[in-house]
Amino acid sequence: MHKKLNEEKVFKDPVHNYVYVQDEIIWNLVNTKEFQRLRRIRQLGTSYLTFHGAEHSRFSHSLGVYEMTRKIISQFERHGYSDWPQEEKLVSLCAALLHDIGHGPFSHSLEQVFETHHEQWTCNIILGDTEVNRVLREAGDDFPDQVAQVIRRKYPKPIVVSLVSSQMDADRMDYLLRDAYYTGVHYGTFDLERILRVLRPYKGRIVVKESGMHAVEHYLMSRYQMYWQIYFHPVTRSSEIILRQIFRRAKQLYEENYSFAYMPAPLKSLLDGTINVPHYLKLDESLVQTAFSEWSEERDGLLADLCSRFLNRKLYKYITIDNPSETLLNEIEQQWVKIGLSPEYHMEIDFPYDQPYDVYRPDAKKGEKEEKTPILLLDNEDRISEISQKSDIVRSITGLHQGEYRLYYPEEPLLAAKSSLTGSIRQLFKL
Repeated sequence: MHKKLNEEKVFKDPVHNYVYVQDEIIWNLVNTKEFQRLRRIRQLGTSYLTFHGAEHSRFSHSLGVYEMTRKIISQFERHGYSDWPQEEKLVSLCAALLHDIGHGPFSHSLEQVFETHHEQWTCNIILGDTEVNRVLREAGDDFPDQVAQVIRRKYPKPIVVSLVSSQMDADRMDYLLRDAYYTGVHYGTFDLERILRVLRPYKGRIVVKESGMHAVEHYLMSRYQMYWQIYFHPVTRSSEIILRQIFRRAKQLYEENYSFAYMPAPLKSLLDGTINVPHYLKLDESLVQTAFSEWSEERDGLLADLCSRFLNRKLYKYITIDNPSETLLNEIEQQWVKIGLSPEYHMEIDFPYDQPYDVYRPDAKKGEKEEKTPILLLDNEDRISEISQKSDIVRSITGLHQGEYRLYYPEEPLLAAKSSLTGSIRQLFKL
């Protein structure tokens, strides 16, 4: 059953000015403990160690995606577009609000080490024995499954999926604007109002009126700049590497039956692969950082050092290497072992394109991990074309593999053991 609130609720928001809630189910979802947990998960992971303003949460982003979706649907309804199925409004708004509810602490690093995926956890929370599930069921017994289908991109009406998950969806538009605001940069800004004005529902898809192509070009260029200036920032990459090393080391020690002085139950179940929804919901960044604080005094010196580095921002330095050869990497590894470092934990080759980000892909091939529908233009003759066919700018940045190899390492041990290293290594690392 779809009930309106007696009085509209409003959240003050720095990106959208206001977030408006008119539906009782949306208000009730916001007040569930599962959604409130998102206040304790940062939107940009470890980027706060590079951009000190980047403390914003998944909670604020999720509200923003909901508001962006509400604005798009409101415009469709205001103009009376017949191709928009009005009965899909509530499932669209709920999916937009809940799309990130399954994120864990520092989620992408956690996912890489433990081979989990936040979308699967989102569906587990939506479908499980949770407050969120009970609120959704008030709209119908099958309503939680409908919302989960949108998250999985399996919903029978693709136009609903594309609102939340496409190459120009409410999710991407909100996080570009929000991340730009909180990192203090201008790369992520674009003309949102213009884009909203040129979006159209058309034959079961969302398309862009061709006269709005330049606004979309601006959006995609903003996205491109944000990747290379913010998401791929080399200092942020260093903090992500150390974070992954902490999780990897803890997992390795656990598998070796090491006796931790501190091990909360949710982390234990994560390490042994038995984690369930109640334990997962207790995993937030405050718990993980408490564990890091305790582990910084563990008997295992490697784990203690990694945790101390992360907490106190003593990050790895890096050098840039042009296509590192196996011979060079073997030589570095030998030198590392010679001075008591672990090649497994104290050196990592990083190439920024190996991240779950893309600027724009026109093909959206089925079966790929990040299948997203392309951006389609609608001309005055009601003909559809994919945007890179019409835009030189979009074509120039599509599939562009920019980046360079960087080798990350702890600087202090190298400086202390400088005299023990070969001349070529000292020269390479500028010691």
